[in-house]
Formats: sequence, structure tokens, C-alpha cells
Amino acid sequence: MTPQRYLLAQAYNNAWANHRLLKACGRLSSAELAAPRVSFFPSIIHTLNHILTVDWLYITALEGDCMGAAAFDPEIPFPVFADLEREQRAADRRLIDHCRGLDTETLTGEVRIPRETHVQVETADRVLLHLFQHQIHHRGQVHAMLSGTSVPPPQLDEFFPADSAEQALRKQDFAELGFSEAMIWS
Repeated sequence: MTPQRYLLAQAYNNAWANHRLLKACGRLSSAELAAPRVSFFPSIIHTLNHILTVDWLYITALEGDCMGAAAFDPEIPFPVFADLEREQRAADRRLIDHCRGLDTETLTGEVRIPRETHVQVETADRVLLHLFQHQIHHRGQVHAMLSGTSVPPPQLDEFFPADSAEQALRKQDFAELGFSEAMIWS
């Protein structure tokens, strides 16, 4: 598997995991989403907004026009879940589109990320690997917070096994997302 294909599969997996998590969180009331919880961020809605704003930061950096600290102003841009869900799905599509266009040159190309005291310079492949790890980390926190609600946390640790029984388990999600096995693996 080429690095480009691997990172594209990661982008699809990221969108699929976000879809499953957002479907579960969408069953919570606004009060449950905003309720204080024990985690790095103090609520489910706060953590979901952080996932989105970090997506914005790194996707804009990968696209060559990093929005920098503006990504985090305000800290919770979408307190209403439906708005957050719409924007997260748009960011997921944007990341997939970016990864679909990767080649050796873009993977090793310089990405500039303005920080408070300096401009961080990384290669695109490292930024993507960091972004995917960041999202997994914070989705895990939301997953744990869901355990304290009436909504069971969804399975998030699958990574596209080829087995037909496994494919059947994701068929409904893929239909909802407009994904196919061929889009990811061809």
C-alpha cells in the first residue's frame, strides 16, 4: 500500500468514526451534551467542538492557508449539535478530498502552522499522521463520556477489515455517508 492510499484510507476511517460517534451523540439532549463530565474538556459538546476546530486548523494548513489561532475563536463555535454535526461532516469531506489528491510531492511538502511564538514547519505526511492520532484521542474521550449517559457508545475501533461479514457491519453507515469499498480501496 502506498503512503497516499494509506492516508486516504485513514481519512475515510476518520469520517466513518466521526459519523458513528455523531450518530450516537445526536441521540442526546442539549442538556446531556453540555452536562459537566470528567475528561480533558468538560463536556461532550466542548470535546466535539475541539475535534472540529483542530480539523479546521490542520486542514487549512495542509491546503496552504492556515487559519491559525482563529480556528479556536470562539472556543465552542457550535453549541447547537445540528450545526456542529453539519460542519464536522463538511470538514471530514474536505479532508478526504485533500487526501485523494496527495502525491509524493505534496506528502513531503512543507506545511506552515502559525503558533503563538513561532511558525511550526512540518511535512504534510507528519501533519496528517498527527491529525488522525489527535482525532482518535479525543473521539475516545467522547466515547468514554457517552458511557455515563443513556446512549451506549458506538464501536469505533474497526479499520475496514476485508471480510464480507465485517463489510456487512458497515454497510448502513457507508450508505448514509455515500461511501463504498471501491472508493476507499480502488
